[in-house]
Amino acid sequence: MASIRQLKKDINFLASELVSLAYYNKMIHGKITDEELDTYIANALEYRSNLIARANTPDGKDNPKLVKKYYQELRKDMLGKFEKLFTEVSK
Repeated sequence: MASIRQLKKDINFLASELVSLAYYNKMIHGKITDEELDTYIANALEYRSNLIARANTPDGKDNPKLVKKYYQELRKDMLGKFEKLFTEVSK
């Protein structure tokens, strides 16, 4: 399993890429209005904060198997939600 530090870097990277994609679609293609851009950025940052908070407080600190399972679920949730947000911004 990757470290918690790397997980947080991945979360920050995905959030920044989502914001960049939203800006790109607004400025270059004009697909997104200002209100939609604000919504996408707010969703990305809110979800980023939620994931960082979850990464900082794992369940079952005394049991390594529970911790590993917790972080696997966190990574799965992260990828699923960001995939959904990327699809939404890219449409």
